[in-house]
Amino acid sequence: MPKPLAEILRPDNLDNYLGQKHLVGEKAVLRKSIESGNIPSMILWGPPGVGKTTLAFLISRQLSKVFFTLSAINSGVKDIRNVIEQAGKAGGDAILFIDEIHRFSKSQQDSLLGAVERGVITLIGATTENPSFEVISPLLSRCQVYILKDLEKSDLLALLDKAKVHLEEHSGKKIDIKENTALLRISGGDARKLLNAFELVVNSDNSEQPKITDEMVLEIVQQNLALYDKSGEMHYDIISAFIKSIRGSDPNAAVYYLARMLEAGEDPLFIARRLIILASEDIGNANPNALLLANEAFQSVKFIGMPESRIILSQIATYLACSVKSNAAYLAIGKAEKLVKQTGDLSVPVHLRNAPTKLMKEIGYGQAYKYAHDFPGSFAFQEFLPEKVSGIKLYEPGNNPREKEQKNTLRALWKSKYGY
Repeated sequence: MPKPLAEILRPDNLDNYLGQKHLVGEKAVLRKSIESGNIPSMILWGPPGVGKTTLAFLISRQLSKVFFTLSAINSGVKDIRNVIEQAGKAGGDAILFIDEIHRFSKSQQDSLLGAVERGVITLIGATTENPSFEVISPLLSRCQVYILKDLEKSDLLALLDKAKVHLEEHSGKKIDIKENTALLRISGGDARKLLNAFELVVNSDNSEQPKITDEMVLEIVQQNLALYDKSGEMHYDIISAFIKSIRGSDPNAAVYYLARMLEAGEDPLFIARRLIILASEDIGNANPNALLLANEAFQSVKFIGMPESRIILSQIATYLACSVKSNAAYLAIGKAEKLVKQTGDLSVPVHLRNAPTKLMKEIGYGQAYKYAHDFPGSFAFQEFLPEKVSGIKLYEPGNNPREKEQKNTLRALWKSKYGY
């Protein structure tokens, strides 16, 4: 079976490595570390297809170190111990690359600690998830975290040119890329996705001079890239469809895309985390129980594991899909952030300020503040916003029973102040 184009065009040295100039460009921090021959154990954090695996390989090659690689999807503690044993026999001068390290359990990550601490291995972990949440603290403290960014348009176009030259040399075709917008959009900054789509389109055209247009690309790619790929090919498309189905109150589509992800081996905790976000962003105060149940579902999935967790995920996904929706809280924080950027650091009203010293009390800090619980209904009419933004309404309750009740309460308390 021929190698995929993405594998063939993988660079063989740092000078040919596209993107991540902030890490491996001239005089960049990681580049200097590599050139010194003394690299730390590290976590490479970034989206799919931006060169994490390639960078790990190039580091080992430039430093002439023994290179071991494991995938967290199908490796266990026994595999880790075998690699550590082999690395010890190699004099400890070895790199262990672990793809998707966020999928390792606590015990699996614990098994790496001793070898990393003793310098038996230099660990390079790759993850698309925030390592602060997914990598245990003792291991994270022994690693330098490097953040990789989406590839720039110029990087993707340069890669597309390389791919064109290679395919022309090996297929005998004369390829005319008339339009590239669809290819770039489909890639989403993912080099592997770009190359796979381009190769698919070229191979689908049997003519000697294929002309690549946006319409042609969309038609061919949509027909052929229907399968979900947990490593990144359709990862974000399927999770997007899943979330949008729940937001759109369609439990049937939601559970369908859930099955697609689970069948492909997606991390159940990744799905559960996204549901927690959705419960707040798309349901919010219309049904406060949604956030509580989504969080409970996450904890249950973490405790139970697969395959039973699929039932828990199905329950919470269908519950959230059937729930009344509101994005009022999401819109409120967006408006507030925009207002803060526009108005800067406005002074906090004097009566709301903390007064820890005698001087502060003497100049009025905290005076005239009305302690709400000292008043009927635990409410006292007073100003809480800086004068410049007084009366601005940032939170607009949604049109559903719970938030209508909130709106009525706010109107009764604040009268005409905020226009509720």
